[in-house]
Parts: sequence; C-alpha cells; structure tokens
Amino acid sequence: MHKYANRLINESSPYLKQHAHNPVDWYPWGDEALNRAKEEDKLILVSIGYAACHWCHVMEKESFEQEDVAEIMNRYFINIKIDREERPDIDHIYMDAVQAMTGSGGWPLNVFLTPDKQPFYGGTYFPPVKAFNRPSWKDVLYGVAQAYKERKQEIISQAENLTEHLKTSNSFGQIKKAFITEEENFSEPQLHLTYENLMKNADVEEGGFGKAPKFPQTFSISLLLKYYHFFKKDDALKQACLSLNKMIFGGIYDQLGGGLARYSTDSEWLVPHFEKMLYDNALLVDVLSDAFQLTKDPEYHRVIDEIIEFIQRELMNEEKLFLSALDADSEGEEGLFYVWSKHELEKILGEDALLFCTFYDVTEGGNWEEKNILRIKTPLKEFALLNNLEINQLTEQLKFCKQKILLQRNKRTRPATDDKVLLGWNALMNIALSKAFSATGNTKYRQLACENMKIILKKFRQNDGSFLHTYKNDFAKYPAFLDDYAYVIQALIKLQEITSDGNWLHIAKQLTEFVKDNFEDSDTGFFYFTNQSQKDLIIRKKEIYDGATPSGNAIMALNLHQLSIIFNQPKWKEQAVNNLLTLLPAIIRHPGSFGVWGSLLIDLVIGVNEIAIVGNNFPVLRDAFLSHYCPNKILQSALIGSKDFPLLSKKETGTETLLYLCRNYACHQPVSTVNSLIELLVKTQAPKHNK
Repeated sequence: MHKYANRLINESSPYLKQHAHNPVDWYPWGDEALNRAKEEDKLILVSIGYAACHWCHVMEKESFEQEDVAEIMNRYFINIKIDREERPDIDHIYMDAVQAMTGSGGWPLNVFLTPDKQPFYGGTYFPPVKAFNRPSWKDVLYGVAQAYKERKQEIISQAENLTEHLKTSNSFGQIKKAFITEEENFSEPQLHLTYENLMKNADVEEGGFGKAPKFPQTFSISLLLKYYHFFKKDDALKQACLSLNKMIFGGIYDQLGGGLARYSTDSEWLVPHFEKMLYDNALLVDVLSDAFQLTKDPEYHRVIDEIIEFIQRELMNEEKLFLSALDADSEGEEGLFYVWSKHELEKILGEDALLFCTFYDVTEGGNWEEKNILRIKTPLKEFALLNNLEINQLTEQLKFCKQKILLQRNKRTRPATDDKVLLGWNALMNIALSKAFSATGNTKYRQLACENMKIILKKFRQNDGSFLHTYKNDFAKYPAFLDDYAYVIQALIKLQEITSDGNWLHIAKQLTEFVKDNFEDSDTGFFYFTNQSQKDLIIRKKEIYDGATPSGNAIMALNLHQLSIIFNQPKWKEQAVNNLLTLLPAIIRHPGSFGVWGSLLIDLVIGVNEIAIVGNNFPVLRDAFLSHYCPNKILQSALIGSKDFPLLSKKETGTETLLYLCRNYACHQPVSTVNSLIELLVKTQAPKHNK
C-alpha cells in the first residue's frame, strides 16, 4: 500500500481538518504542491468545498476515506484540498472553468489541472459507482490519467484555450469613456424598467424570485424597498414584504433558535438546506432593518433581535469576532438537529402542545420525511383572532413553549461549527449591527459593532496598512480580497453614521486609497478580486455580479460615490459613475444579479441627501433621525463644525442644535427638529417624473 502523507492537520480551516485523516496525499494550495507537480510532470487535482457543505461530506465518506480510491488519487495526481471560504480567489477561477466546460457548477468542486495550474476537466459531486447520469469517481480518475498519458499535448492545448477563454471573459469594460454627468445618462425611466424586469422573475404567491431552489436574494428585496420609497409603487413594497414574511415564517428560518438557513429546496420556503451561514444572517438583518424602518412591523423587529441573539450565542467567540457557519448535518444526517415528531413535542409540552403544534404546523404524519420542520402558516395577529386569544397572551405562551423545547434540543448532538473568522463576513455582520441599531435604537447593537470593528482592526490589519483574510487561534493569514476591503470600508462609513466618530471615515479613506493602488485595473476603472502582489493564480479575476454576498466592485462603487461627497473627491465619483455606465444595460436587464448596482443607480437618479446635525444635542437628534428610512443619505453629526469634512465645515453652532439638508454642499435653511427635516426631505426629493 502506498504510504500517504496527509498535510492538512495543521491547517486553520475546519473543512481542511475534516480531511486530515483521509488516506489521500492531500496538500493545501501552495508552493510545495505546485512545485512537485511541475517537477514530476503530474496532473493536479483540486478539490474545493466548505465545512457546512452536505455533498462535500458525502463525497468524502464515499471516496476520499476509501483506501482503494486514495491509492489511485495518490498514484496519478498531486491532490490539493481547498476551503472555498479561505480561498475564494482560487474557487472563482476554477468554478468559472467548470461552468464553461459543463454548463453548471457547485460544491464539492473537483477540477483537474495541468502542472501549470491550467484547468482542462472537472465537475462537482461524483458518486462511488456510476449513478445520476454521472460517471463514478474511479472512472473519472482513470480516464483523466489515461488521457494525459496518451494525449498529453492535446490536453495541454485544451487547457491553454480554456484559460484564454477565462481571461477574455474577464476583460469587460476595456473602452475608457469620457466622463459624462449622471444627469445625461441616468433617468427615471431606467429605474422603472429595472423594477419591471425584476418583477418579471418575482414569485407573487410564495415570495422571492424564480423557482426552487430558492435563495434569500436580499439585494433584490432591498432594491424593491428603495424603489417603493421614492415612487410609492405598492407592488414593490408588497413583493418585498411577502418575500421577507414567507422566509421568516417558513422552515428556512429556525423558529426555535433564530437564524436563517442557506436556501430552500422548495418554492414555499419549507425545507431548507440546513446549514446556517454568517453572511446570510447578516444580510437578512440588513434588509429587515430597512423593512422595519419603512413599515414598523413588529415581526421584523422580533426577527432582527432573534437573529442577533442567535449570532451572539452560536457564532461569536470571546473576542467579539463572528464565526463562519453551522453545519447542515449532525450524527451524519442533514437537518436531524432541527426536526421534530409530534409525539416528542407532546411529551415536552403536555397540555400546551395542541396550541404550539397548531401554530407551527406540526402534524402526526409530519410535513417533511415523516418529521416536522417548524413553520408559521397563519401570522400571529390572525391566529390570535381565529382562536379568541389575546395577542400578548399568545406571544407569552409560545415563548414559554419555545424555551422548553430549546432546552431539550440543546441536549441533542449539535451540528459542527466552522469557527474560522473571515474578514469580509465579519464586516457584513458589522454593517448589519449598525443598520439594526439605526432601525431599533438598541444601543447594545451599536456597542457590539464598535467592539467588533476595533478587534477586526487589531487582528487583521498589518503594519503596511493591508489586511489579511482569515483568522483563527490568534493567527491571521492569506492576503485579503477585494470583497473584504469593500465591506470593511462600507462598515466604517456606517459606523461613523451611528457614532459620529470621524476617525472611522479617515480609516475608510485610507483603505479606499489602498484598494485603488493595489486592486484597480487602470484600463477599466474596475477592481480585480486579488491584490496585485498575489502571484499564485493563472488569472486575476474581476467580479461584478452579486452572488450569495454582494459584488465587491458594486460595493466599491457605492463607497467611492459616498466618500467622494464626504471628502470632496470628484474623481472618485467619476469612477463610480463610469463603472455603472459600463454595466447599465446589464443592470437594467438583469437586476436580480445586479441589485447593489441598482441601488447606486437610484442614488444617481434621485440624488444623495447630505445631512449634517451640529450642536449640543446632536446624539439625540441623530439617533431619532436614524430610525427613519432614508436610503440615499450621507449623515455626519458633531458638537461643532469641523474643517476635516466639507459637510461639517462652517456650520453655525448657536444655543440650538441644527439639522442641515444639503445637496452638492448647497444647504437649505437649517431646521431644529427631526420631523421638520423629514418634511423637508419629502418635499425636496419627490421624483421628477418628466426628467
């Protein structure tokens, strides 16, 4: 038997550690593996997954744990295991390659490379024996090895062609445009068309967009809320709230412990893929905060609180940093931790079981595989009416029942926690906390956001001002990616809004300058995903679409636009406008993939409200104003005017605290109450329908 030397045991990724005892000669991505491939002229097998991925675990058990399979892999290939969350740069390149070859992608991702790291064949999950119209993993291994032995030049040529295709598809926006003002390019009819195209894909019965499997698509919901705010199109608000309600009342949301699962396998949000990711929950808190500001629906407030409580309880470490994910499986079975039989609940609740089971759709036969996923089919108010119950009494009774069931659930074997800390995902959660504070006024959220950002800056930032991407056991590694920087900059802007601490903005400006120096493609004005100093990839990719997380390029465009106003940097606005202009036809046609860009488009059509609050009472007025939905704003407040920021410069500070509404640094007469400011906003930014 071939002696294997698995090298993953000292890695920080829980996903890589899961594979540390496979009989496969696994390497992490790095010089040792890549150099050996070249020296021995061996093909590279790159296998990519993540800790909460169900089918990754399945393939490991079926294939990577088997001695006979490992022997084939070790004989013919240099085997590299990658956590896609630690190395999204590598994942992006080889996922694009597999999608180009096969028309689809997903995880686990298994891709074969030449010794020069160029891809030529790949796929996702391969079964141990031929099934599901997929060849067996052994057949794939033998087939690829045989092909390289017999048709080496053909494979190298194929790999070079595919790599060239990947480079070409990455070269959008090459034509540099002369700057044209947004007034000449961006108009209300474009916003209406964007909205109409988004609604074409809306599920008006069950909420969300498209057919199963259904993902949260919070950027699309956010875009609908923003569009409704300016144009009062009732269908926009209706679809946004329907989508949120169906999710937070559905099985995709953990009705007992809080927290959203990754996606729903069906159209009615009942059966989730049970893993819980930090970023999904951060993005849901973000959009729920908008929805609560707009509607004041107490259910949104409740879920904001529940999710943040869940994050603090299960995805936060003692340093106030947020962990990555909870696994879908426990005891080898997906969802086992979360589902119930009616008999189990009756045993726990006794005479309260009837009410609880009726409210949460629990039946004898179950609603999924003879078990029950808790969900709410009749909203609380309606249920109370139908059952002649006081709403407060019902709320308390359900809360009491949930606590009893949670005590029992906590005795079960818990899903594993992916406890690595990712910079970008922490920044998304930081933004969510700022938004949650603004919406609810809960000062604990502001405090946690500040504590989290301080530790981020301490643990991830290096002496040269650059950041690292992932952190665990007091050690950070891998250069941070565009998304990491973009989200951190946005988080800093939001933190200044809720704290009035201008230092956050100075750090945001420094980071923006760093990103421009190290990530910008000078030919297009867009940003590469990787730092220019990183040399271990076959291409530098530029990502423009929103995926599960927002596009780094889109967030950077928003950041550039906002910071251009805050620091009077017109060139930064020019760059944001030109980048949006390049993508405008795609944004209008496919808003579901360009939700963040769509939000910037609204800002450029409607304009940005520059709001300054100056005087002794600024914290009280600031917090009162923040509870209102105003998605197109720059907000700065201070005790006295400040030369550091144009918006705060030369602002009068008499005995009264004053609120200024400005556009392009030209201000209306200041007012002294938040209500007066809101009235002024309504009056001055009504859409100009004939524009």
